[in-house]
Amino acid sequence: MLSFVIPAYNEELELPSAIAAIQHAAQDQQYEIIVVDDGSTDATAEIARSAGAEVVSINRRQIAAARNAGARHARGDILFFVDADTHINEKHVAGAIAALEDGCSGGGARIAVDGAIPSWASLFLKVVCPIYFALKLGAGAFLFTSRKIFDRVGGFDEKLFVGEEVYFSLALRKLGRFRILDEPVVTSGRKLRMYSGWEILRHSSRLLLLGPRIARSRAGLEIWYDGKRETRSTFTP
Repeated sequence: MLSFVIPAYNEELELPSAIAAIQHAAQDQQYEIIVVDDGSTDATAEIARSAGAEVVSINRRQIAAARNAGARHARGDILFFVDADTHINEKHVAGAIAALEDGCSGGGARIAVDGAIPSWASLFLKVVCPIYFALKLGAGAFLFTSRKIFDRVGGFDEKLFVGEEVYFSLALRKLGRFRILDEPVVTSGRKLRMYSGWEILRHSSRLLLLGPRIARSRAGLEIWYDGKRETRSTFTP
């Protein structure tokens, strides 16, 4: 049994195609899709149900808490955490299962960005992503592990409002090999379009310099929590 957990806040635009991608990727498996609606004010919950997903409702406005809530509700032996603006395919499902059967504690995948993004953003991704994934750290857009390992590490750290995927990756690595799949997941480039390079640099620099101190509060993390959304999906058919 595979459980796909999608944390969501006001994701009525991107959610349908994200769910459809999971359904196509896992069609030969026994699976469930759980959308954790974290205080949405749009039609996220209704859209999730109409697409065949189960809905868990919370009101925390915190990505770590949303993922943990979905995991608590899940019945599967393998847990996948997929962001609502991210598309996976059958190679990610097969690769994750193979990695866990090979003794890995969990893993993630490289990322590719959908839609046009500024040239500075393309350069930023080309420089940062190879370094990040070479460190065997998973991106929040896609992570996987077994139920047993998830319970052993205690899930995602709910003291953190950002960067929780890094600490989750480090916790998994203490229990075994962490596999980064070669096949990239495709995620929305909306933040790179909606914010200037200076805004992203300023927020990222503060996070790097202050570390967990700034990550323990939603204050100052507007890029992650202001709820801005584009008016149309840029995912290609």
